[in-house]
Amino acid sequence: MLPVASADGTFTSAADAFFTSTSAVTVTGLTVVNTSDHWSSFGHGVIFTLMLIGGLGFMSFATFLLIIIGQRITLPERMMIRDTLGGDRLGGVVSILKRIVLVVVAIYAAGFLLIYWQMSDLFPTGTALWQSAFLSVSSFNNAGFVIIPDSSSLEQMSRQFQILTFMGVLIALGGIGWVVIVDVYRKRRFSRLTLDTKMIVVPSLFLWLTGALVFFLAEYTNQSTIGTLPLHEKVYYGFFESISGRTAGFSTIAFNGVTDLTKLFFTFLMFIGGGAGSVAGGIKVGTFAVIVASVVSSLKGRLQAEAFGRELPQVQVHRALTVVVLGGGIIFIISLV
Repeated sequence: MLPVASADGTFTSAADAFFTSTSAVTVTGLTVVNTSDHWSSFGHGVIFTLMLIGGLGFMSFATFLLIIIGQRITLPERMMIRDTLGGDRLGGVVSILKRIVLVVVAIYAAGFLLIYWQMSDLFPTGTALWQSAFLSVSSFNNAGFVIIPDSSSLEQMSRQFQILTFMGVLIALGGIGWVVIVDVYRKRRFSRLTLDTKMIVVPSLFLWLTGALVFFLAEYTNQSTIGTLPLHEKVYYGFFESISGRTAGFSTIAFNGVTDLTKLFFTFLMFIGGGAGSVAGGIKVGTFAVIVASVVSSLKGRLQAEAFGRELPQVQVHRALTVVVLGGGIIFIISLV
């Protein structure tokens, strides 16, 4: 709310400040003011810090600080970290957290360098450095915040295909979850991956491809979005919007101009969201995969839900059904209200 946080040096209303703060710390990306124009450099720094803490998870961030200063991690703290990371075991939680923080910092740095490589041609050095750092963190955390001048999203960057590609990769990595990234890095072969990882990676690939196809077909002739673009750019924007739309919220087009089919399908994609333990919201890809596996197994006449040659514990099926019913019910009621 402080005047130092706004570009014009005046107080920001409590409602706008609280909404922006909440959106940043929960890496949601919804805004009530133009992020690039309303806030000063100090305000952008506050949003940047909240995205960092919210993306890693408050408990994980706080615990990592305790580890640095040599404090002992208690059992309740280990349990909360486990829930944040999306795992089921308490053993090795702290060591996993350390690896995750190192991997995340490495991804931030790599994203920053790749984006700056292209951003340095568009802005002065200081501005390019800050824009690159902000976009790297916002992309990997699926936060959707942009501070590019005179832009509420990525429409001003719609022709910067290399930057968008780097951002798309960061969004995808952040959306599948920390534990999945570490598991893929360690195992490096699909057959060796854990069942949880497979239940996130395969459905994610399917949803990205399906979302891109639906967007491409629905918007192919839409003059308000990609109707006037050449074929290869239509395909490119289809993939970027599919990757970003499900978990991050960045957009290279005026999204209020898309067709009803795109709005409906992307609502479905956002309802699913990202992987368990990731920075993304939704009912989670793993929950969606368990429901699909249960339906397929039922159609095949099997008494137990199966996926990738493994039986799924009944408690996971019940939990997935509970999450879907509660999530759908909450959205239905609030939509009516």
